[in-house]
Amino acid sequence: MSKEKDLALGILSTVGGIQNVELITHCMTRVRITLRDESLASVEELKRVPGVLGVIEESTLQIIVGPGLVEKVSGVIANISGVDLGEVIPLQNVHAIQTNPPSETGGISDKERAEQLAAQNKEKYKEKNNTPVKNFLKSVSNIFIPLAPAFVAAGLLAGITSVIGNFITAGHLSGEGWAQFNLILNVIKNGIFSYMAIFVGINSARVFGASPSLGGVIGGATLLTGMKPELPIHNLFTGEPLIAGQGGIIGVVLAVWILSLIEKRLHKIMPNSIDLIVTSFLSVIATGLLTIFLIMPFAGFVADNLLIAVNWILSVGGAFAGFFLGGIWLVMVMLGLHHIMTPIHIELIAQTGMTILLPILAMAGAGQVGAGLALWIRCRRNKQLTGIIKGALPVGVLGIGEPLIYGVTLPLGKPFVTACLGGAFGGAVIGYFGNVGAMSIGASGIEMLLLIADGKWWVYLLGLITAYFFGFICTYLFGTPKEAREPKES
Repeated sequence: MSKEKDLALGILSTVGGIQNVELITHCMTRVRITLRDESLASVEELKRVPGVLGVIEESTLQIIVGPGLVEKVSGVIANISGVDLGEVIPLQNVHAIQTNPPSETGGISDKERAEQLAAQNKEKYKEKNNTPVKNFLKSVSNIFIPLAPAFVAAGLLAGITSVIGNFITAGHLSGEGWAQFNLILNVIKNGIFSYMAIFVGINSARVFGASPSLGGVIGGATLLTGMKPELPIHNLFTGEPLIAGQGGIIGVVLAVWILSLIEKRLHKIMPNSIDLIVTSFLSVIATGLLTIFLIMPFAGFVADNLLIAVNWILSVGGAFAGFFLGGIWLVMVMLGLHHIMTPIHIELIAQTGMTILLPILAMAGAGQVGAGLALWIRCRRNKQLTGIIKGALPVGVLGIGEPLIYGVTLPLGKPFVTACLGGAFGGAVIGYFGNVGAMSIGASGIEMLLLIADGKWWVYLLGLITAYFFGFICTYLFGTPKEAREPKES
């Protein structure tokens, strides 16, 4: 048995066993354990466990084992519990041990029983998640669902600021006071949307088993903070300057997954005395370089080719163009490629007074609203999911799609596809009538009616209704996963 496992099981034997552990985390040198019943723990015995350097009793039981070793010991305990580090150990895991009578266990020791539980939990996990698709969707869900409250709150703020901004642009509101108020709300809202890559990096690291703080560093690196126009970081393959956020949230998830592979490997081969310093440094520098020079340039390659495709589709025009652009837009948002359209919008407005692209692309968000409504009805017994939908739908109507994308449709998989179909049909309607343009760039929800040029607001509204309808129908009939319909409390 390894030193780390010996130490972990020794700790558990003095704190009342894994059945008495509610939460396991760690810092640089200490294993932090939240106990269900503190009276079951023997601190004096714990101090005598070989490898324990000290014990601090506060709101949590802090067991000093030293840098490097702390991550491995915490990982062993988390593995025995059957949950990830930082997750509350569910009561059913506790029940599995407490209800085993001596006759069934054959008088085995607490250490052996803990090992058996770990093996049982591992097998149960494999049985329930035995396909790559399910594993991927579970990972996506675990990354984004914890961010749902922030998405909803910031999304509502973004919707309000968009409405105010559109009223100002349309001339219905004026004065420095409104502009200042809108600016303040935008500053608050940007706390999540501008730095989403960092939040996603932290959560991705938790899911993939890397250090959350290192995941945040990698996510933040994609923002290219400190890069100046006069001294850009160039694309290794094209020579063009990289764009902050290129690669999108999915690029961050991929980068942190690579980080987890590197960090885990280094933990295994690095001596405990230098593990904290050397492993952290090498993991960040290796992953950071891969992210900047491979992942972000690849996203740039995809963006350039999409731009060529968009220009060709616009030359063809009509319902086909609307269907394709309305259908693909959510994918571009997810990959962080939506920024490539901003210069096109600006150029179209400068040349013609409006952008005919924005109303078509706005249909993607409307498709999501329809998908969200269908999920709300079909999954009404899933209180956790419907609770998120209730908060995300109002801001979705206002054109803020992140809460629905990352909190609802993408984690479930199928609804993301059916939402794209809803956007495609809405885009086809806009493309069919043609020359439906927005006078300014703004949020793409129902409030864009204020910005539609030449009195064609009714075409835009017809497109919205079409996207709502097809997003709803496609999701209701084909896009609701069975597991999402199962009862679940909030």
